[in-house]
Amino acid sequence: MNVVYKPLLFFQKHGYYVCQRIADRFGIRAKVVRISFMYLTFVTLGFGFALYLFLAFWIHIKDLLYTKRSSVFDL
Repeated sequence: MNVVYKPLLFFQKHGYYVCQRIADRFGIRAKVVRISFMYLTFVTLGFGFALYLFLAFWIHIKDLLYTKRSSVFDL
């Protein structure tokens, strides 16, 4: 059973972060975003999953480009 739970916990820890960031951005609950992605995936036969991967990639690139600096001397 550990073989099943390890990947599940990995995806829950890292994959749900995308939904959390989107929910924080729009000011809604993360659960609503996750459920909407699930429905979108089932209705459009995989488009929701592709959109999710695109948003995860976009957030990762944005985090790499825009880093928060605490002062002027951090350049």
